[in-house]
Amino acid sequence: MRYGLWALLSMVFLAACQADSEPPPQGSTPGWTWMSGSATKYQAGAYGIKGIAAPSNVPGARLGAASWTDSGGKLWLFGSGDGLDGAGRFSVLNDLWMYDPVSGEWTWVSGSNLGYDPGHYGTRGVAAPANIPGARGGGMTWTDSDGKLWLFGGGGYVSDGESGELNDLWKFDPTTSLWTWVSGSNGLFQPGVYGTKGVAAPENVPGARSSAAFCIDPQGKFWLFGGYGYIAEFELSVNLNDLWCFDPATLEWTWVSGSDSGDGLGVYGTRGQADPSNVPGSRGESELWVDSQGELWLFGGWGWGPRFEDNTVFLNDLWRFDPATLEWTWIHGGDAGAQPGVYGTKGLAAPSNTPGSRHSALSWRDPQGKFWLFGGGGVNAAGQDSDLNDLWRFDPMTLEWTWVSGSDNGGQTGVYGIKGKPAPANAPGAHNTAATWVGPQGTLWLFGGAGPDSTGDWGLLNDLWRYVR
Repeated sequence: MRYGLWALLSMVFLAACQADSEPPPQGSTPGWTWMSGSATKYQAGAYGIKGIAAPSNVPGARLGAASWTDSGGKLWLFGSGDGLDGAGRFSVLNDLWMYDPVSGEWTWVSGSNLGYDPGHYGTRGVAAPANIPGARGGGMTWTDSDGKLWLFGGGGYVSDGESGELNDLWKFDPTTSLWTWVSGSNGLFQPGVYGTKGVAAPENVPGARSSAAFCIDPQGKFWLFGGYGYIAEFELSVNLNDLWCFDPATLEWTWVSGSDSGDGLGVYGTRGQADPSNVPGSRGESELWVDSQGELWLFGGWGWGPRFEDNTVFLNDLWRFDPATLEWTWIHGGDAGAQPGVYGTKGLAAPSNTPGSRHSALSWRDPQGKFWLFGGGGVNAAGQDSDLNDLWRFDPMTLEWTWVSGSDNGGQTGVYGIKGKPAPANAPGAHNTAATWVGPQGTLWLFGGAGPDSTGDWGLLNDLWRYVR
């Protein structure tokens, strides 16, 4: 399975951030706090009883899990591309968990406590207790205005037990604990049905893919960019740069921008100037977010720059897309791969500051509209490939980056401290492909992934961290 291989080879992933003018949650201290899970690698899941919260419950170590924050501030976690199930076996998972930041307890809500569970699709459009997405990692998620949780694609298992890349779309209702298969295929390796660019249609659907970038806009529409997936022309997985929009009100997809043929080079144009011909190159493991004006921003990833002779590379280019004009603008960063980070002075924004090239970073948009970026596998300040744990903040008003915390060298071991107690020295180490959330009052949360544990040994993790500024 493509996603499982990618996940095991990926380098680093993790997260942290918080709105810089927002007060910390009541009774909390600014900084990092280790909240749950183990400081030691390769922990099996402790499931308890389905539907019952308990202090001893905790998901097993994993990477590539899907995550959501619901309307009540609860944190949701689904599956993994690689993880440990309830028996301590390495598996691909489809367990659904909920974490309550108030009680500090996990609840196993749905899915299997053992790995490699196939998809149970039922009837398209009909919720049922037996329905459950198959075990998978690298899926794309969002929460709609009604509090429903949505999941698209990834690399995983269908109903016959075969595995590969998927383009199935699912909806989960936290009030009923029921899944609904909404659209897409219950088979593997489906090519995209693009239709006419800019025109929504019931038959349109992105092809099967994993590790795409995604976000939700102020109108509740879901946006999807690139990833590793399938097109009609080839019977193999390629890098993609297609941009899609899904409207939950109409249940229709629109192909908005980019190519329907895959492995496209970037067309950068002039930095800071929009142009109809500009387009980011095909890539996966990048970050996408939307600002308060509804414009989309794309950062980095692993894919194509402007030249085929470069092959696929780690990128640190920052792009902006205007849905009104349908034009991309290259804003910041390099137009080639393997760019070292320019860190400047910690805590001070500057026009020259920029994160180094990387893939599999974690990101958030805070309540003030600033973008936060943590870690990934990429290039440190010295230009060396490294596991990163640097935290950055980008201000779309000034177009400047600030190095907030973490190391400019990479390869850092976590400092866990005492569980539940913040301390200035606490910090997660380098993590790969962790799950993240923005919680109540803008707190940042991260769970698991792969990286060094408290002893410096690299492996799969199940540590839960909270960051308060």
